[in-house]
Amino acid sequence: MLDSVEISGTFCKISQSLVKIDAVLNGNTTIDCCRCGITDSITINEKANFLLSDGIYQDTESEDLVIEIDNSIIDFDEIIGSEIESIKSDYYLCDKCTQDNDYEQEF
Repeated sequence: MLDSVEISGTFCKISQSLVKIDAVLNGNTTIDCCRCGITDSITINEKANFLLSDGIYQDTESEDLVIEIDNSIIDFDEIIGSEIESIKSDYYLCDKCTQDNDYEQEF
């Protein structure tokens, strides 16, 4: 668990150096509104399906997200942190800014 977000799911060894993870991230985290900058709390319920490779991953055919690890050590806090930062990097508007149509919008 990291910042009130936990990961749960299945962990399946595919080969000596490859693991498949089918998981869900659940919990709450804070995020800043892109327009007004206010910090808001959001609920996370996201699927997280990826491969873990011990060392450099060579297969270019795979469409799965691949996370390369070193020394067979899986740091789930780092994985959760990375997924949270990815969610936070999306364009987010708080409820007030979502309902406020008094702004210029670019297309």
